[in-house]
Amino acid sequence: MENLTTAQFLHSATLQKKPSPPPLWNSNTSFLSFSTRRACSISKTSTLRRSLPLSINGYATTQPTSLLHHHHQRFISSLPRRLGLPGSCPLQLLQEDGDWSKDHFWAVIRFLRHSSRLHEILPVYDAWKNLEPSRISVVNYERVIRFLCEERSMNEAIRAFRSMIDDDELSPSLEIYNSIIHGYADDGKFEEAMFYLNQMKENGLSPISETYDGLIEAYGKWKMYDEIVLCVRRMESDGCVRDHVTYNLLIRQFSRGGLLKRMEQMYQSLMSRKMTLEPCTLLSMLEAYAEFGVIEKMEETCNKIIRFGISLDDGLVRKLAKVYIDNLMFSRLDDLGRGISYSRTRRSDLAWCLRLLCHSRLVSRKGLDYVLKEMTEAKVTWNTTFANIVLLAYSKMGDFKSIELLLDGLRTKRVKLDLVTVGIVFDLSEAGFDGTGVFMTWKKIGFLDKPVEMKTDPLVHAAFGKGQFLRRCEEMRGEDPTPWTYQNLMELVVTNQKTVV
Repeated sequence: MENLTTAQFLHSATLQKKPSPPPLWNSNTSFLSFSTRRACSISKTSTLRRSLPLSINGYATTQPTSLLHHHHQRFISSLPRRLGLPGSCPLQLLQEDGDWSKDHFWAVIRFLRHSSRLHEILPVYDAWKNLEPSRISVVNYERVIRFLCEERSMNEAIRAFRSMIDDDELSPSLEIYNSIIHGYADDGKFEEAMFYLNQMKENGLSPISETYDGLIEAYGKWKMYDEIVLCVRRMESDGCVRDHVTYNLLIRQFSRGGLLKRMEQMYQSLMSRKMTLEPCTLLSMLEAYAEFGVIEKMEETCNKIIRFGISLDDGLVRKLAKVYIDNLMFSRLDDLGRGISYSRTRRSDLAWCLRLLCHSRLVSRKGLDYVLKEMTEAKVTWNTTFANIVLLAYSKMGDFKSIELLLDGLRTKRVKLDLVTVGIVFDLSEAGFDGTGVFMTWKKIGFLDKPVEMKTDPLVHAAFGKGQFLRRCEEMRGEDPTPWTYQNLMELVVTNQKTVV
């Protein structure tokens, strides 16, 4: 969740503060004292004048602009490299450079953050700000504390918070309190979060909607849904009005918790107030309806999403398809496939998969041929899933001739076969299909000697189930991690069959 901008709370930082004396670092911590650093920087003045531009070392210079730019760029490019060296110490680098510009300083802080060297952030800031009193500001503390809280380094964040109050005599802003409250809450430490919420009020800062939005999101993360309701009541008692952000957040949290009634109540409240409904909120409602198989409301919500042009990710589409398959509503798969193809910039493989599954499972030759014709016109590249769906459809129809033609055509289409393909042909052979020629061809081209792979979309198994060959393979292999070839598995299945007989 984004924090409110500092500009909204400038009133909290308008008092003129007297900067505290620069700290003297203990030599045991490997940090140099401020006075030593200044002495070093003064002794290197002439060198710095020749090597660093104004924005880096703060000294006046008469060097040409192009040369300054060259040194500036070289300094920028070398800083990450020097920081990344084994045993690098940013405080030592700061002493060597004399000073850093604001951009260089925040680049170092970002590096420390992304390198998980969070314990070095505050000491570096302390050293840098003491080189220039104007750097001791609420704005800079806001950013440092926000970084630490976002990384859940709460001990370091509180150290910075106390340093700000005790050493620099600054008053924490609302943004700083929000960062700390949200950081503790997201980490599941709600007692600490409430402590700082109360402290914020005692210091004359009133919480805003964003303060409570962060708490609501954290309660949802930890599945504390009753606490969400109490938090909303506390929010209203503090005079914070629920805005569209809060309503969308409540809908999403209740939907993820499976609290459909509360979810719908929040949705109705939002709509009655004519507030903005965010796309991610609508998607969260759709997922909740799919999870509980509420088909009518699932379809209603899905149609809204498609109508608004909101993209559905493949994982959610699979959940919807699984609901239809489990309820034997195969005709809906075609509608779903058409819907998601029109809501995207191009038709995805998943959309074609759903449409093929629909007509294959309904054993509709006319419908299947129509989809195959569309795929040809759209120049769709065939894959393993498409091939196996059509093979299963033809096997359901008992159309052995089409199966032979399709298997021959798969080589020209360069479709990679998998264990499902082998299982389909093996099961068909037991049902009267002459698969000898197919297996001989596969043996000749070396396919049967390849390691077993499973490339077929799981929705195919959900719609058709697993054939006898696949079930036998699973029973025989069990948890054995040994890589098998298709030839090994077929021989094993045949041997097992003879033993059983």
